[in-house]
Amino acid sequence: MSKVDRRTIKTREAINQALIELMSEKDFDTITINDISNRADIHRGTVYLHYSDKYDLLDKAIKDHLGNMLKFCILSKLPEEKLDLDHSLLPMFLYFEAHFSFYFTVLTNKGTACFQEQLILLVKNGIIKRLKVSGNYEEGNKEVAVQFMLSAYVGVVEWWIKNNMPLSPQTVAEQLWDMLENNYV
Repeated sequence: MSKVDRRTIKTREAINQALIELMSEKDFDTITINDISNRADIHRGTVYLHYSDKYDLLDKAIKDHLGNMLKFCILSKLPEEKLDLDHSLLPMFLYFEAHFSFYFTVLTNKGTACFQEQLILLVKNGIIKRLKVSGNYEEGNKEVAVQFMLSAYVGVVEWWIKNNMPLSPQTVAEQLWDMLENNYV
């Protein structure tokens, strides 16, 4: 496995930060590679060394953040593992808090519906996997339960982030945990 050069990491971070800053100012559709390179203070060609276009940049940023979120998410736990608040939902909400600017931007920018679609798919697949392994899933018999849990989970995350985290990560995690525990976990 090859090690990524520190300069490459810093350049990619600058490009990603520039994209998020620009998306907080205007719709994704109006952002150009020139805008991104100017904001990152790098040459336009450098952006193309790392990403094929702005859609590739956004897609990789979303995948990276969702992959990192998954490490903290209840869905990343093995289905046979006993779940509890401190090892499932709380670390995820702390992660969202630490990366608030990214999540707020992609949830509120009009040009990034792809983030919500990827989040929903990721959560839905995780819920179905947990139900199947636990023996509580029969095709067609649990669709309402899956949709309920999916809507609750994604809806609470979106509400919390879009409303500038009106509750502490601990409080929102506790409340969501109580609802999920009463209806699923």
